[in-house]
Amino acid sequence: MSEKLKVGILGGTGMVGQRFISLLENHPWFEVTTIAASERSAGKSYKEAVGGRWKMTTPMPDSVKDLVVMNVNEVEKVASQVDFVFSAVDMTKEEIKRIEEEYAKTETPVVSNNSAHRWTPDVPMVVPEINPEHMKVIDFQKKRLGTSKGFVAVKPNCSIQSYAPVLTAWKAFEPYEVVATTYQAISGAGKTFKDWPEMIENIIPYIGGEEEKSEKEPLRIWGEIKDGVIVPAVSPVITCQCIRVPVLNGHTAAVFVKFRKNPTKEELIEKLVSFKGLPQELNLPSAPKQFIRYLEEENRPQVKEDVDFENGMGISVGRLREDHIYDWKFVGLSHNTVRGAAGGAILCAELLKAQGYIAHK
Repeated sequence: MSEKLKVGILGGTGMVGQRFISLLENHPWFEVTTIAASERSAGKSYKEAVGGRWKMTTPMPDSVKDLVVMNVNEVEKVASQVDFVFSAVDMTKEEIKRIEEEYAKTETPVVSNNSAHRWTPDVPMVVPEINPEHMKVIDFQKKRLGTSKGFVAVKPNCSIQSYAPVLTAWKAFEPYEVVATTYQAISGAGKTFKDWPEMIENIIPYIGGEEEKSEKEPLRIWGEIKDGVIVPAVSPVITCQCIRVPVLNGHTAAVFVKFRKNPTKEELIEKLVSFKGLPQELNLPSAPKQFIRYLEEENRPQVKEDVDFENGMGISVGRLREDHIYDWKFVGLSHNTVRGAAGGAILCAELLKAQGYIAHK
């Protein structure tokens, strides 16, 4: 038997599913052995099911081309083939909640990129460098589900990755009020310019549901476990606008912050570049060596220059300067489908394996 854990990708034909498959090629711990998708793709080889819709810049891995796609709704059948699954299914929120719990009840851990379970009180929503201790709520979730190994864990929204880690690094200075505007890439909607030509030379100042997620999800990440559930923090308060821009990959945030304490620019930068978390301590395979970097140039970070920092798993920050209304302002950049989606979920799975929550069945 292979030493690697056998992984299934639920929703493997979509953009995030493709990103999972691309990032997991040659992974030292995990091997994609099963791909499940909708009924219309089931029974076809993966190469046939995707057809001309492969959206990654790297070629489709040879190891998955001939895998026969399974029907994602045949839960017991799919679950019997794998040690755990990544979920990137394209369904309604209620359908996603139901199917992810169905997989969990087969004693199959589910690490989800979807938003459906982000506010389920006993489901951990984790950025591994920020709140790895939230994985402990899984023990309470298992009691609710009646499982010994099965559970659901999720990663947060892609839009918060460019500023929530920064605010976390500055926690000692007590940020209490934040204004953020995110400029979000089209791949966040699962699109390329080929299939969304109206985005060329265009900006759309609305992304459904995104502003609420961007304001509320950081507070859940900064919360704590009480009586078997995650209780969100109440500060800092965040207000956000989310704008779709003509960029393929990379979410940029322009952020204004008020602090209760009075940090200097040098202190703020030092906190950023020295910020590390459990993934760095454990040297997890997908963990960036440098989680957050600060760029001194006035015109950075830029998507073209900086989005792939640390293989897309690092955060780039620049333009930190004092503000005459707020205390400080900065610009942050993160890769929305790597750190913000599939890569962030893979790092969660690596953390769960290291913590003993994911193992061979």
